[in-house]
Amino acid sequence: MINSNKPVLVTGADGFIGSHLTELLLSSGYKVRALAQYNSFNSWGWLEGLHAPGLEVVCGDVRDADFCRELAAGCGTIFHLAALIAIPYSYIAPDSYVDTNIKGTMNMCQAARAAGVDRIIVTSTSEVYGTAVEVPIPETHPRQPQSPYSATKIGADAIAESFYNAFGLPLVIARPFNTYGPRQSARAIIPTIISQIASGMRVIKVGDLSPTRDFNYVEDTCRGFLALANAEGIEGRNINIATGTEVSMAETLHLIAELMNADVEYVVDPERLRPSKSEVRRLCGDNRVIEATTDWRPQVTLREGLKRTIEWFSDPANLARYKVDIYNR
Repeated sequence: MINSNKPVLVTGADGFIGSHLTELLLSSGYKVRALAQYNSFNSWGWLEGLHAPGLEVVCGDVRDADFCRELAAGCGTIFHLAALIAIPYSYIAPDSYVDTNIKGTMNMCQAARAAGVDRIIVTSTSEVYGTAVEVPIPETHPRQPQSPYSATKIGADAIAESFYNAFGLPLVIARPFNTYGPRQSARAIIPTIISQIASGMRVIKVGDLSPTRDFNYVEDTCRGFLALANAEGIEGRNINIATGTEVSMAETLHLIAELMNADVEYVVDPERLRPSKSEVRRLCGDNRVIEATTDWRPQVTLREGLKRTIEWFSDPANLARYKVDIYNR
């Protein structure tokens, strides 16, 4: 259970999911120490403009072990989300992914151990499974590194598991499937389509539309994190956060066009295609473990989640933060 007398640490709090999780924790009455990646602009990312009692924003980098130990000191629960996540950029800069995702996770596990935390939630990804060989995908599914990104997340998961086995670090590995919603980077399929349509484009650039995904609305994902932080007796486990359903990219895009009342055509942009062996063809998560160990259930349907996401991106102030005419790796 989260100790409300100690700060809750969220790494990657300036990002898409991390900012939503920070808001959920604050609204639930917790004190939050939120890590934003250090930069010379003193930007807090998606935390900009968020002012709430109990919020402490710290700038730094999980690649620095000494900083991580100082960051975690005094915290009771850690949600470790900080990572490089864009798959296309991992083909170009794999070293950066090793440093941030693997070494950064090791640094946070060491820091959590030194701080004597009650629990650390380490964030994994459904990408570690690769193309499904069993559907729905259980936590015991083989790990298949089909991109440098997924390889580093497999490595990060292994580091975390080793700290549980070797040192008894009280941790849980949360494995969310494809999360979408307001603030998501335009590198992802849903925001790239919505932002192009919202900006007035009628010829929409896309990648491969045949793969299927198990889409989680961001509020559901964050509630899953909170449920895993408060559940008893699940230390050392890998647990999916998934809806147990799948939809193709093509079906998703047609639904977006319908909801936006847009008459558009789609063209495949070769730059947006993954190498053939790297594309994950099918993802559909088995959510029986999280439903058996917590009270979490997915609450937001894909149609409703897309409506909320479209509404957010359709706000000119929000859309202005996206460079819709440039492919965001």
